[in-house]
Amino acid sequence: MIGWREDRVQAANQGRNPTVLAELTASYAVIGDVQFLPGYALALTKVPGVDRLSDLPRSERLRYLADVDLVADAVEVACRRLDPAFRRVNVEILGNTDAFLHCHIWPRYEWEPPTIVGKPVWLYPAERWRDPATALGPGHDELRAVLTAEVDSRRDAVEFRFNV
Repeated sequence: MIGWREDRVQAANQGRNPTVLAELTASYAVIGDVQFLPGYALALTKVPGVDRLSDLPRSERLRYLADVDLVADAVEVACRRLDPAFRRVNVEILGNTDAFLHCHIWPRYEWEPPTIVGKPVWLYPAERWRDPATALGPGHDELRAVLTAEVDSRRDAVEFRFNV
C-alpha cells in the first residue's frame, strides 16, 4: 500500500489521510502540512484522477467551489478567533506541483514580515516550508479542533442545491 502522501485523494477516500478535518459534499477539508501561517487548510477533491477544476462537469465544479467557500469561511472565523492579528484569507487553485485538484486557503496576518504580507504566500523563503517547528504535528491539535468545529458547523447548517 502506498503512503498517504503519495496519493492524498485515495488515502482520504479510504480514511487513511490524517490531515482530513471533515468530509464535505465534493471535497475533503484538510489541514495543511505546514502551519507557518496557522490555520492553513485546503479543499481536496474526492475524485481520483481529477487534475484541474475543468476536469469536473460543471455541476461538480460548483459543488467543489461551494466546499472551497465553506472551508475559507471556516478558516476565517477560526483564525480571527485565535489570533487578533488575523488579516484575511487568500484562496488559490494552482496545481503546478501536485497533479490533483486542491485549493489552498491561506490565512494572512498583520504580524507577517512587511516585505511579504501583501504578496503571495509562495514568496516565503524555502526554509519556512521545511521548518520542523511549524510542520503539522501534535502542537497543532487545538488549531485542528477549532478548524474542524468551524467546518462541521457550516457543513451541518448548509444544504447546497444546484439546478445546473
